[in-house]
Amino acid sequence: MTEKLSPGVGKVLKRLHYPLDVMLLCVRWYVAYPLSLRHLEQMMAERGIAVDHSTVHRWALKLLPVLEKAFRRRKRTVGKSWRMDETYIRIRGEWRYLYRAVDKAGNTVDFLLRAPRDKAAARAYFEKAIDQNGEPETVTIDKSGSNLAALRAINAPREVPIEVAPLVRAGSRDF
Repeated sequence: MTEKLSPGVGKVLKRLHYPLDVMLLCVRWYVAYPLSLRHLEQMMAERGIAVDHSTVHRWALKLLPVLEKAFRRRKRTVGKSWRMDETYIRIRGEWRYLYRAVDKAGNTVDFLLRAPRDKAAARAYFEKAIDQNGEPETVTIDKSGSNLAALRAINAPREVPIEVAPLVRAGSRDF
């Protein structure tokens, strides 16, 4: 089964001694569902597979970066019209800003998690998204000054600038 995988995945799996389907199942459940590593250890024990929670954690640390690269290469192309927004979420007791954009079809363009909400963070998000998905024609944003400033900075050296459209929410009116 490892001969079908990319060379990066094969290199990571070379030193791991469990069956690939067990490792991938544990890692998938760990990232897809709110399960602890100890829950996964118990679930595998119920299935007759003795695996320690720290082993599952090592699998996740080794496999997730390689799988993310492989999945990103196969990601569907996104449209040229993006809707971008940021929100704040609490992670381990600290507030972080999650920058995210979707295209017209609702496909996720990209996301970025940062502590500050400023022009530098917004610009880092846009540069990452453009680098990995290509340049959009239009970006719809809310009234965030940092997002607008970042897009203006990105547009400054361009001959054909990215169009910035204001977000119009249903039922809202600007007077």
